Amino acid sequence: MKTYDSYRGLPMFAGVGSLEEVSRSGLSVEGCVARLKRHHYAFKRLHHIFLSRLTAEPIYELKMAFSLHAYQCSEHVAALRLRVSEMRDPPLGLDIIPHPALRLFFDEILAAPTTEELLLGIYEKTLPALKTALERHLADTNRLTDHPSVRLCRFALLELEDMLAFGAQAIAKLVTPEQHAQFRPWLTLLDDCLAAAGSLHGADTRAPGVPPGRDSITPDATPVSSSTSTESTPTRQDAGGTLVPHHSATPYTYDPVPKRDARFPDPYNMGVNAEVFLYDEKMPAKAKTLMMFYKRLREIDVPEMMASIITQTHGKPWAYTRDMTRQLWDEARHAMMGEVGFVKAGVDWHKVMVNFTWALALNTQLKPLERHAVLYYIEQGLMPKMGKRFEWDTALASGDPLAAVIQDFDWADEVLHARVGRDWYLKEFADPKEAVRYGDECWSKVLMGWRQWRDEGLTQHRNWWPDVYRDACRAWGVEPDPQVLAYDTSYETVRADLKELTGSA
Repeated sequence: MKTYDSYRGLPMFAGVGSLEEVSRSGLSVEGCVARLKRHHYAFKRLHHIFLSRLTAEPIYELKMAFSLHAYQCSEHVAALRLRVSEMRDPPLGLDIIPHPALRLFFDEILAAPTTEELLLGIYEKTLPALKTALERHLADTNRLTDHPSVRLCRFALLELEDMLAFGAQAIAKLVTPEQHAQFRPWLTLLDDCLAAAGSLHGADTRAPGVPPGRDSITPDATPVSSSTSTESTPTRQDAGGTLVPHHSATPYTYDPVPKRDARFPDPYNMGVNAEVFLYDEKMPAKAKTLMMFYKRLREIDVPEMMASIITQTHGKPWAYTRDMTRQLWDEARHAMMGEVGFVKAGVDWHKVMVNFTWALALNTQLKPLERHAVLYYIEQGLMPKMGKRFEWDTALASGDPLAAVIQDFDWADEVLHARVGRDWYLKEFADPKEAVRYGDECWSKVLMGWRQWRDEGLTQHRNWWPDVYRDACRAWGVEPDPQVLAYDTSYETVRADLKELTGSA
């Protein structure tokens, strides 16, 4: 066998592995499925944690990263589910928790009371363990017989490396050495959970009579009753060397109220109506790009709202979760597009009073399906000429190539989102017109507390537009247009689709 070679030394076995890697026994189908299910469970729980914590996380950069990492996890969950279904394993058993200690491990991270602990739990404990598990799968399996799984593991590792790099930088900037020491007992609990479960790759013990290369299935798997439940977690005494819940002793409750960091000093501000300005034919296209950057940056509140829909909607197939999470990530991308637009235009975006009132109102006043109805209604309104096509045309007319490419991709994304709405919201109705009517009805019953928030001193709805426009004109090297500078229309009586408000408090 040592003299075996290919034709003229060409790479053998399509390049998927060496002779040694493709000729060993490696994992059995049973052993491979057991590991894939652990990978699946880890990605699924991570997805749930990212979305559950996104809305109430105040730091903007973390909101954006959680949006991306949740989307990446959703794609890996979908791929792993498909792979398991290919391996003669019906029923799939993907609702089975691989080990009760893993349930406790993820419940503890979900319930972490501080951002610092959350970051440590995800990026210092979970992702390194998951990386090791995927690397172990690649090391232990036959790269030819199990090539579809090898491919999935390699793709997942690419994105895990990016997540880990972000997490390491975030921890370095946000977690002090003193805090890390303070959290050590809890971090040790997480280590103990992983040790009890055989880490995320599982124990290496083999079933009696199973030849080398065949893994055993761990016998202590338990059904998943809820991704956030603490039922059936180990609760024996410490004296026995077993695991006791800490943060998750009180089950985590999703917080639907958006939080913002100090760079958003006036989150109730509804003093500048971007749509009235944008559709005013008398206003110049160059100035309108600033309003479109504002509209994009303001889309921070869409992930904050969509996270509530996904988190609080149960019983849907994973395809629904994946599509909705893709849309959530797209909306986060749009917010960052607006951020980039302002920076490129020479404007300090902190002067733009980006509010959270839309997400706040929908999350606290409507049920999940009603929120989805409003989202669908808005998406359908973006498809006609006075929508995304208009914004793209306006950006082209402005002569700003960055604004044009931002609106080009924003438009493409919204076409996709309209399709997601048709796939997952429209099917709830027998008549498409009824689906649109219901969305309008749900939005109309949302009470925006414009006057209430002002009277309570939460905001004065200050018109921030003149300051921002002046800064942009200074960067552009032009004199401000007096008509543009004088713009002063708020959302007090007109909502974003230009309909008159009848329920503003």
